[in-house]
Amino acid sequence: MPTPVTRMGTTTMRTMVIHITITITMIITAMTTIIMIKPRMIMATSTTITTTSIATIPTITTATSMLMTTNEPVGTGDLAEREAAALYRLMTWLSPSFPVGGFSYSSGIEWAVEAGDIVDIATLADWLDAMLGDGSGFCDAIFLVQAYRATEAGEETSLRDIAELASAFVPSRERQLETASQGRAFIDISRAAWDAEGLDAMVAACRTPLVYPVAVGVVAAMHGVPLAPTLHAFLHALVSNWISAASRLIPLGQTDSQRVLVRLEAAVAATANRALNATLDDLGSATFRADLASLRHETQYTRLFRS
Repeated sequence: MPTPVTRMGTTTMRTMVIHITITITMIITAMTTIIMIKPRMIMATSTTITTTSIATIPTITTATSMLMTTNEPVGTGDLAEREAAALYRLMTWLSPSFPVGGFSYSSGIEWAVEAGDIVDIATLADWLDAMLGDGSGFCDAIFLVQAYRATEAGEETSLRDIAELASAFVPSRERQLETASQGRAFIDISRAAWDAEGLDAMVAACRTPLVYPVAVGVVAAMHGVPLAPTLHAFLHALVSNWISAASRLIPLGQTDSQRVLVRLEAAVAATANRALNATLDDLGSATFRADLASLRHETQYTRLFRS
């Protein structure tokens, strides 16, 4: 039988356990209450901060609304629509997918590769830079500009003279085949799918098949596409076609081909600017080796391209 002292000690211990349990329960309850209240305070504070921040930048909000508004002046909207239409036409006409057969021609680059003049990125970039700024690229750019301006002004006699000179200015039979075939295809497809009022009469007034740059200038002018972007897009397409041919001949990978295109960006812009300020008296070529390549290509033993 337990002694009174033992019973008393047991009772005291039970009492202490109960008090400790109650204390822990109160602490947990208090902490839970704090945790539940604190997020509400944080949310309220965040809301206040957000409201204050929005109130401090009314100018930015207003500017965004003005940029996004559809209630623009009629003149501005009309200009944007014309620019979009012009860009759409240029991207279509001078795309590699436009069926003028540009992929069939190399402009003599195939012989240059065979002869060892073009062997890598550096030699290709140098060759094309010369062709663009001092050879057929610059001459074609002048013919496009002059054909465009004559067409825009309705000067049929001047356009006929330009077309005849452009056809006679080609240095070899291979290049004649290239530019005449592409010019004819460009005109035929434009008539069939992108016809413009007066285009047939203007083409007929030339009395000679239109070479490629003249054809592009005439069609762009008849559609009201601005001259400067037309010329820049034409030169970009010309260079891209040269690089495409070289990439299959050297050969080059896709990344290396893009590196060459990047290196020629400034040359394209400079050639376009020169041609816009030039006249027919400024025509001339200093790329004898490239002209020789187009002559030699005709009798090359094996070849992938028509020029």
